[in-house]
Amino acid sequence: MLEVLAIIISLVLLIYLAFKGWSVVLIAPVLATVGVILTGLFLGQPGTIHIMATYTEVFMKALGNYVKQYFPFFMLGAIFGTVMDYSGSAKSIANWIFDHLGGGKEALAVVVACALLTYGGVSMFVVVFAIYPIGAILYRKANIPKRFLPGSIAAGAFCFTMTCLPGSPQIQNTIPMRFFGTDAFAAPVLGIIAAAFQFIVIMLWLNTRIKKAMANGEGYGDHPNENIAKVDESNLPSFGAALLPIIVVIGLNLVLSKAVYISAHAAAFKYLEDPDTYNTTLSSVAGTWSLVIALIAGILVCLFLNMKRFSKGPVETLKDGVQGSFLAIMNTASEVGYGNVISSLAGYQILAGALSSLAGGNPLISGAVFTTVLAGVTGSASGGMSIALSTIGDQLMEQADKAGITYQQLHRCVAIASGGMDSLPHNGAVITLLMASQMTHKESYADVGMITVVIPLISAVLAIVLATLGVQ
Repeated sequence: MLEVLAIIISLVLLIYLAFKGWSVVLIAPVLATVGVILTGLFLGQPGTIHIMATYTEVFMKALGNYVKQYFPFFMLGAIFGTVMDYSGSAKSIANWIFDHLGGGKEALAVVVACALLTYGGVSMFVVVFAIYPIGAILYRKANIPKRFLPGSIAAGAFCFTMTCLPGSPQIQNTIPMRFFGTDAFAAPVLGIIAAAFQFIVIMLWLNTRIKKAMANGEGYGDHPNENIAKVDESNLPSFGAALLPIIVVIGLNLVLSKAVYISAHAAAFKYLEDPDTYNTTLSSVAGTWSLVIALIAGILVCLFLNMKRFSKGPVETLKDGVQGSFLAIMNTASEVGYGNVISSLAGYQILAGALSSLAGGNPLISGAVFTTVLAGVTGSASGGMSIALSTIGDQLMEQADKAGITYQQLHRCVAIASGGMDSLPHNGAVITLLMASQMTHKESYADVGMITVVIPLISAVLAIVLATLGVQ
């Protein structure tokens, strides 16, 4: 069992250093190497310690493959989020929601604003920075303890819109498409039920916690250095104009994935199967093509409607969006590289065997457990899911065929599970959220953890039960 201890030591160090603010791009390969060295030493096999080979042939190969497969989603998502942010569209949508849901419903207003933006394709990181200033002002006016604001933002940005709702363009909902040949709208009823469960339980948790704290005399608190900038809102787009790019992304994605890139039209795309050129199939690329085209269309619509609102000009705005995608994908790709190194170690095989025995051959359980555990190891929902599906994706499909489970159900259950243990304290989005809101783990993580870890894990169990009963 010492080989398992090697993984635990490596992971604990990763969590600790990420918690302390170290760059994941820097520490992931270092701590993957630590895992390799400790495994070789603990097993008394120093000859198995091949640091440079592990770095170039395992870590970097996994990192490169991840970038190759998912960079379009990160880049276009970041550009879309940037044009929505710089044009004032995100602010306009948030203001409209706050105006219509304020006055005793401040937590609900924050959750709904974040949910609408992330479901529309705006990056969760953009949403954090866009919503925090408005949410802070709203909570201060209502004298709601500020320590609940990170949980409220996380509820809308990091949960049901990321993994449950059919059609979500977030990366966590798009990764399974490549493995299962599904689209972003896989198992819509299952996803909507899981999303409704998360939303209802999250709001019950938040409202109960807020009311109890305020009843005990706790108020907003003393936060003198918030540095919340005053925004000139005289030139914001209307709510309808701000919402239109989001409608375009969701609507066009739906039309393309359900009416254009479908098996009935497979003959027109027969050229994809040429082994000397593309060597793929329509079902493998349909989801990717639909979402890429939808995001491009949404970006163009936002640019067209707000051309004069970009203070930097459209060219610089697009450049900022591209730049913003680099750190996001490199952080995640580095975590994927780390996870692939860990999955190559002897200790991982022991853990994998234990997880498989717990699943009992049920592909829904196996996929969910592997995904959420690896998401916890890497601190990334998309990273953990990519490793899990790369490792056991084919096995899951074989088991599903035998058990009469559809790939759409697999897609949705795995996606929901990825949003469980991913947001442990070392998760990059959690750290960014707490830094942006100037709160600490000690002050706010109890609620963030309940909202982004515990409740999503319960919803994953619910989804597995419903899928087993045939819900799609």
